[in-house]
Amino acid sequence: MCDTMVVVRPGSVLFAKNSDRDPNEAQFLDWRPRASHPAGARVRCTWIEIGQVRETHAVLLSRPFWMWGAEIGANEHGVIIGNEAVFTDQRYAKSGLTGMDLLRLALERAASAGDAVAVITELLEQHGQGGGCGHEHRGFTYHNSFIVADAAGAYVLETAGRLWAVEEVESGARSVSNGLTIEPFATEHSDRLKTAVSACRVRRALTQRRAAAAAGVSDLMETLASHGPEAGVPRYSLVNGGMAAPCMHAGGLAANSQTTASWVAELRPGSAAHWVTATAAPCTSLYKPVQVTSPLDLAPEPSERYDPAALWWRHEVLHRMVMRDPAVTAPLFRPERDAVQARWLAKPPDPAAAFAEADELLARWTAAVAARPGGRDTRPAWARRYWQKRNTRAGLPTQAALRAKAPAAS
Repeated sequence: MCDTMVVVRPGSVLFAKNSDRDPNEAQFLDWRPRASHPAGARVRCTWIEIGQVRETHAVLLSRPFWMWGAEIGANEHGVIIGNEAVFTDQRYAKSGLTGMDLLRLALERAASAGDAVAVITELLEQHGQGGGCGHEHRGFTYHNSFIVADAAGAYVLETAGRLWAVEEVESGARSVSNGLTIEPFATEHSDRLKTAVSACRVRRALTQRRAAAAAGVSDLMETLASHGPEAGVPRYSLVNGGMAAPCMHAGGLAANSQTTASWVAELRPGSAAHWVTATAAPCTSLYKPVQVTSPLDLAPEPSERYDPAALWWRHEVLHRMVMRDPAVTAPLFRPERDAVQARWLAKPPDPAAAFAEADELLARWTAAVAARPGGRDTRPAWARRYWQKRNTRAGLPTQAALRAKAPAAS
């Protein structure tokens, strides 16, 4: 599950997306340079192979570790795309291009938002969409919608199997979630039950309202970190955990998703400012500046297992401790987090320096939360059990183990 917003205004376009996936499905930043390919070359996507083009653009992707495609991405020409799972009345193919594949292919092949829409729809009609999209349950699949933007404007593209509908966003705010919205396409093709379980209408009402009122990227960052109207901490449904809020926290019995990456951008003619968490849970993360054509060394790439060398997993230690009792633990670091974020937004630092400072802060905040003695897990019993299983599968260290390792931290 995911949420994507765009705000088209004179002189600039704002874009924001949360990528929501399985809790241990680590996501990372993947820089790919411009490349030339021989005639007749093929490219292997997540499940199928298709013909390659002669030239591909430089791209920066936020990619689940096991996929070829990406949840969010931008290219050297200022095009940015976010995709959403949607549930429709059309057949779900056992194989094909995933929505994440379509996103990456469009960024690699298109120099404008309009061209990117054309790339997606042509590939969709030619190859179809399909194949497993889940990490825990690899057979889980869905159809896709997209917000595609550049400095000139944006498009909402919604699909159902090989069918599609597109809406141009020439001004104002537009958000999409996990349901079709373009009429009459939405009424004709929505799967009402799965769309309802996704709680997408609740989230979209919030993101649409806040996007319409957004003055800049900081407002969209706050929206992505929201746990819902008047909710300072996540609220867990027995059915779908925290799926009713943009900053999603897993912990339901029937359906689950966790925000595993977030991205906010401001696009202007000739320039683009990109801010990424490169970590899960924007409510506990810092947005760092990145540039599409200036790769950073963030190795190693993460997997589904805890690796203290991987940024995504280092942050998960903090995130998962905080979520036990966020009303008590978040104040231990959030004021400093907010002050640093405001300083960076006012005067963006060099990306490498930002990631280095963020890592130092993360280590200090993690030590402070780990050092807090006792404390109960305030989540419902079913959510606690859910997370205990995921932490065990990932091999995540316990708070007690962290406290024993660094007893002097406070």
